[in-house]
Amino acid sequence: MHKGNGKDLTNKQLKDLLPKALSGIGALHRDRPDLLVDAWPQVIGEKLCSMTKAICFEKGVLYVKVGNSTLYSLLCQHERGRLLKSLREKFPSVEIKNIHFRMG
Repeated sequence: MHKGNGKDLTNKQLKDLLPKALSGIGALHRDRPDLLVDAWPQVIGEKLCSMTKAICFEKGVLYVKVGNSTLYSLLCQHERGRLLKSLREKFPSVEIKNIHFRMG
């Protein structure tokens, strides 16, 4: 049994546990692709959120339904790179290869 003020024991445990906790968070993102799908509204933004819906994330590709052809064209041609960058920054431990937009 440890005698003393307990401060050393607590500090040592936190120091030892923190790297494990942080790697566990990274593993959570890898093992829970639904977190990436759930984050889509924040990534796309409030104005476009109602016209798009992230459906699933499989094999490094996020599949997104888009409500109209004009927005579909804009996202495919001009916004894909920015959105990929934003997702990769938000989920650095997840391999995000592409975003596939679908009309629907």
